[in-house]
Amino acid sequence: MTSVPEPSLHAASPWWQKRPDGCLLIQGGPPLFGTYPISGAKNAVLPLMVAALVTPHLVTLHNVPASLDVAVLSNLLQRLGASLSWSQGSAGLSLTLCADRIQSAQVDAALVGRMRASVLLLGALVARCGAVRLPLPGGDAIGLRGIDFHLAGLCAMGATVTLEGGIIHAVAPRGLRGAEIRLPQPSVGATENLLIAAVLAEGTTVIGNAAREPEITDLAACLSAMGAAITGAGTDEVTVLGGRPLSGAVHAVMPDRIETGTIACAAALTDGAILLRHARVDLLGAAAPILAAAGVALSPREDGVMARRAPGGLSGVDIQTRPYPGFATDLQAPAMALLTAAAGASTVTETIFEQRFRHVDELRKMGAHIQVQRRTAFIRGVPRLSAARVTATDVRAAAALVLAGLGAAGTTTLEGLDHLDRGYDGMAEKLLACGATIARAPP
Repeated sequence: MTSVPEPSLHAASPWWQKRPDGCLLIQGGPPLFGTYPISGAKNAVLPLMVAALVTPHLVTLHNVPASLDVAVLSNLLQRLGASLSWSQGSAGLSLTLCADRIQSAQVDAALVGRMRASVLLLGALVARCGAVRLPLPGGDAIGLRGIDFHLAGLCAMGATVTLEGGIIHAVAPRGLRGAEIRLPQPSVGATENLLIAAVLAEGTTVIGNAAREPEITDLAACLSAMGAAITGAGTDEVTVLGGRPLSGAVHAVMPDRIETGTIACAAALTDGAILLRHARVDLLGAAAPILAAAGVALSPREDGVMARRAPGGLSGVDIQTRPYPGFATDLQAPAMALLTAAAGASTVTETIFEQRFRHVDELRKMGAHIQVQRRTAFIRGVPRLSAARVTATDVRAAAALVLAGLGAAGTTTLEGLDHLDRGYDGMAEKLLACGATIARAPP
């Protein structure tokens, strides 16, 4: 992963404190009890920040997670001419963006290489500025995740797109126009990219076979607060009446449903009880009943969700990842960590990304019984995992290995902490407050 100088991140996001390079030491065993505040959703805040580029007026986002991905995107937006102002209050970390002087330019390749969500700049900048040069985005190495859907949709809206030397060059000197677009398969990123671009396109855009994830509904709500005319968000057909004048907006980022499911698994795995403050069960979709069948008891409360192990203990289940409202691919790795300790056999089939089993070898180091055939993992639970030195290979694998360490005998050493920092706002510190024995250590 290309390193980014810390001063540049700090200039755009002064709250960001780089954690010491090294590893995370996790002593397994103790059950977790207490309150764990669920942060604003990683998968929601990044497109919301990009959406602020479509208006010259102030956009304020509350409940922003203090994660590395947010810091990197903040730097990208600042380099494009946006101004950013941060505050900390009762609504958590808040960000006010002003893109009145946004300018089209080739976006910084080193920063783009650190995060997949940088591809969302494509639609926003070609719609607002008429041209953009964007290096191919980076992010987790979990599969091809091609951007063909993004490019084809923008071409349908009148953009001319070329790809040369790893640089995407998109131009629309006369602006974008509305179009009827049908995605070959539901793609969250493509739906978000085209939705943001369509707000500034003249005429009506219809996105068929659109992704239905709650983060898209959250994005549409923010754009609507700016004055956009959007219907159908959360369904498989989204319609945008573009070209309307846009104002500023104030919007609270939705709670992170992936963090919710992950920490619920931690409570059940350690046989504890954790109040997931701000969490919502309804955002989990099909994951809620599947986790319940596995022995994760989720009880909604006024201030969040109480998560604990069900009286019958942990049981094997069959999981198949699907687009929302199916079981989220981002919950697959944490759920697998839970199932390594469940009674009986389980299967986990990954249908979204072809390389999202890279955590399996690390779990095996800890004594997990997992066999993989093509895109299905066959798991037989063991009484307890054993501590080992393991390495995170992506954001969700990092969370899964934290969970495995919490349930293992001995002290687990987790390396690759950039991945944990990218996707989670202080996970280790919040688990520490719930009784976990967990700490960062030098290399």
